Amino acid sequence: MRIAIVGGSLGGLTAALVLRDLGHDVTVHERSPVPLEQRGAGIGLMPETSRYFTERLGVDLDTMSITTDHIRHLDRTGASIHDHLHTYRFSSWNTIYRGLVNAFGTKRYLLSHEVTSISHINQAAVLHINGGVNIEADLVVCADGVASRFRRDLLPTFVQRYAGYVAWRGMVPEAELAPHITSALGDALTYSVMANSHILVYPIPGADGSVEPGKRLINYVWYRNYLAGAELDDVLTGTDGVTREVSVPPGLSREHHLNEVRTHAAARLPEIISTVVSATKQPFLQVVFDADVEQMVFGRVCLLGDAAWVARPHAAAGTAKAADDAWALADALCVHSNVDDALRSWETSQMAVGRQLVDRTRRIGAQSQFDGTWRPDDREHIFGLKGPGQ
Repeated sequence: MRIAIVGGSLGGLTAALVLRDLGHDVTVHERSPVPLEQRGAGIGLMPETSRYFTERLGVDLDTMSITTDHIRHLDRTGASIHDHLHTYRFSSWNTIYRGLVNAFGTKRYLLSHEVTSISHINQAAVLHINGGVNIEADLVVCADGVASRFRRDLLPTFVQRYAGYVAWRGMVPEAELAPHITSALGDALTYSVMANSHILVYPIPGADGSVEPGKRLINYVWYRNYLAGAELDDVLTGTDGVTREVSVPPGLSREHHLNEVRTHAAARLPEIISTVVSATKQPFLQVVFDADVEQMVFGRVCLLGDAAWVARPHAAAGTAKAADDAWALADALCVHSNVDDALRSWETSQMAVGRQLVDRTRRIGAQSQFDGTWRPDDREHIFGLKGPGQ
C-alpha cells in the first residue's frame, strides 16, 4: 500500500519503520523545515519505545539509555523517607529521534511538507500539501501530536481538558553540579512530594547522546498548579508577547516567572533538588492535558499516539503508547487481508489501551496535585503503558 504518515516525531517514525518493514510504500510528511529537536527532554524508555531498536536494529540499550535501580522519595530536609529497588531505563527525546531518523533515512522523510487537509476518494485518501500539492494514499496515519489538527477536523466536538497544572522541565549537565548531587541523584528516580505538587528527577544521556557518568544530564519534571484563565495565560505568555497553548520553549519564559520558580524551589524542595532547578539555564514548561476520543479510525485515515488519546505524563508512557499503536497497526495489517477489517480490529484494541492509561494517569495526578493522597509505596505509580510495570 501507499501509506502516508502525517507527523515525523517518535510515533510517526515508529509507524513508518514498522509499516515499511512489511513492504509498504511509506512516506513521512513533516511540517517543520528542519529536523525536529525537543530540548533534550528526558523520557522513561519503556519496552514499546525501545522495541524497534532491540528487535530490528540490534542496538544495545546501554549505549542509548541509563539504568536506575532505585525509586527514592526525599522529604523537605533531603532525608530518604522511602527507597525500594526498581529498575528503570531513561533516555532523551533527541536520542530516540536521531536513532529512528537514521533507521528510516531522509529520502522519504519530507520536511516542509505541511498537510493542510485530508479528503477521501473511493478506497483511498488524498493529502493536500502546502503549495498546492496533492498526494493520494491507501492509508493515512495522523501522528501529529497533542495539538493534532486532524483530530480537531475529524472529531469537531473533541475537547482537550487542562489538568489544572503544568510541568516545569529542565536539565543540568552533571559536570556543572557538585559530585555529591550527581552521586545522590544518578542512581535513582527521585521524588519529592509536597502539598499540591511533586517533582521527579533522573539522569538522562547528554546532549550528544553520551551515557558516560560525568557527561550525562540530570533531568527534572516539576508539576505545579495554575488556575485556568488569567493565571495560566500569564505563565504561558513568553518574552515575545505570544501566549501559547501547549508549551513555552526554552529561553522564552519571562524572568519574573523564572524567579518565582527558583524562589519556590528554594523554599519547598530538598536542597539537593532545588540546586538542580536553580542551576537550569533555560527551563521550559509544558501544559498537562488529558483527552479521550470516541474513535481512532475514519475510513482510510487513523489517529495514532497523542493525536488520539492524550494521557498525563505520570506513567511515562506517552512515547510508549505511540509506539504500541504503531506496532499494533502493523500486526493488524498482517493478520487481516482486508484493510478495513484490520483498522477496525486495531481501533478496538488501541481504544482500550488509551482508555485505561488516561483513567490511571488522572488518578495519579489527583493524588499529588489536589487530594494529598499520594503514597510512596503505591504500586500504581510504577511506570508502564498497560498497567503498573506493564
